[in-house]
Amino acid sequence: MASLLGGGSREARARGAVTEGHPGRLTSLDGFRGLAIGGMILVNNPGSWDHVYAPLAHAEWHGWTPTDLIFPFFLFIVGVAVPLAFTKRRARGQSRGRLTLHVLKRSAILFTLGLFMAAFPYFELSGIRIMGVLQRIALVYLAASLLYLTVGSRLRWGLAAGLLVAYWILLSWVPVPGYGAGDLSPEGNLAAYVDRWALGGHLWRDNWDPEGLLSTLPALVTALFGVATGEWLLSPLRDGGKLAGMVAGGAAGVVGGLVWGVWFPINKSLWTSSYVLLTGGIALLVLTLLYWLVDVRGWRSWCMPLVIYGLNAIAVFVASGLVAKSLGLIRLGERGHVVSAKAWIYERLFASWAGPLNGSLAFAVAYVLVWLGLMWVLHARRIYVKI
Repeated sequence: MASLLGGGSREARARGAVTEGHPGRLTSLDGFRGLAIGGMILVNNPGSWDHVYAPLAHAEWHGWTPTDLIFPFFLFIVGVAVPLAFTKRRARGQSRGRLTLHVLKRSAILFTLGLFMAAFPYFELSGIRIMGVLQRIALVYLAASLLYLTVGSRLRWGLAAGLLVAYWILLSWVPVPGYGAGDLSPEGNLAAYVDRWALGGHLWRDNWDPEGLLSTLPALVTALFGVATGEWLLSPLRDGGKLAGMVAGGAAGVVGGLVWGVWFPINKSLWTSSYVLLTGGIALLVLTLLYWLVDVRGWRSWCMPLVIYGLNAIAVFVASGLVAKSLGLIRLGERGHVVSAKAWIYERLFASWAGPLNGSLAFAVAYVLVWLGLMWVLHARRIYVKI
């Protein structure tokens, strides 16, 4: 815990936070995870969906905004954590079989939590959305972890490249009934067609789902980039070499994504191959900066709010989502003007003095801060919900 809070000797910090065979807790990764989760809560909870600043909303279709970086950041972080956590578990004598059982159990819990959140509060299973954020995390974590446990890094790199190229070919040249080949519209793309065929009426929208089945394959590559980064951090290189390699890799990803986007547009809902490269590159650059500031330089106190969010990431994501749904169901007001509890709070406490747009942002920021306070209480009591 001293390492988490910024303690430890100057000599230990100079050697770097992670060394082969003796992986310490990577505080920058906890902070990055907290940044992603805090960002999710911020963009998912405006005071009013009719009043949202453009950077805090997803791109309508092709293109990207800062909001479109959040989910791939989290999947990248999931990948980075795999070699760090498994190396630590292996050092404690855990076998590959035991690690596999751990992965299967954790993936099942995450997927079930995602279904629970989709069903809450009415639990009408006939139209429940099968895929979703937690479900995608579960499937990506499962596949990335099993690949890490069973195959070498070269084969994983080959698989990652093959998946990105194959996905591009499939969406560009495989014809979709009624639409033809290369149609990348919400309804006409191959990924949406596969989801309609496989999942029927269990989608986010009537005819497509941004966390569908086929698009989970390139999402896996996002996590595999993270796995490779985790292995790089565990390498015996000095911090300078690690940082240089991460900067080069991040820059290559950004440039590659922008160039590929000319032919295969950057699109979060389709999780296009260009989107994987771009967001993976940006994620690597952000982690590089955090790693240098927090784990190499030892400047940790400033990122404690992010670390506290990151230590209970899934718990705060689930709890904040369920509370947000509940606030939308509770009705308040007088006869003739009855609104949801969320709308009442937004109108009375935020829009009344900040206006519709700034009030909507203020509501979202306040929601993030309330949950930060609750997570700080858990942290003070050393309560961390592990899945």
